[in-house]
Amino acid sequence: MIDNDERLLQQLFSEAANQKIEDNGFSDRVMQRLDSANVQHSTCDIRCFSRLWTWFCVFVFVVLFVLFHGWELLAVQLEVLLRTAATQTFSVNLMMLFTIIFGLLFVGVGEVISSEIVRR
Repeated sequence: MIDNDERLLQQLFSEAANQKIEDNGFSDRVMQRLDSANVQHSTCDIRCFSRLWTWFCVFVFVVLFVLFHGWELLAVQLEVLLRTAATQTFSVNLMMLFTIIFGLLFVGVGEVISSEIVRR
C-alpha cells in the first residue's frame, strides 16, 4: 500500500516537473534580481539586526539586574545555599529566577536569528 502511494506520488511529481509554463523569461529575470541585489543587502541587514538584538538583550538584562539589585539577591542566595546545603533544600527567589530566564530567552532569540544567517 505504501509502495503504491509512493509510486503514484513520484509519477504525479515527475509529470508536473516536466510541464513548462511560458512566462517570457519572467521567472529567470526575477531569480537573477533576487540573487544579485537582495541577498547581499539582506544578509548584512540580518547580521546588523542580530548584533543589535544581542546588545539590546544584554542591556535589558543589565538594567534589570541593577534595578532589582541582582548582586544582593545573588549574595543572599549564595549565603542561603552555603548555610542550608548540608541540612535542607534551599529556597529560590522567583524574581531572580524570572530575570535570568528573561535574559536567556532574549539572548536565545538573538542566537536563533544568528544561526539562521549562517545557514544562508
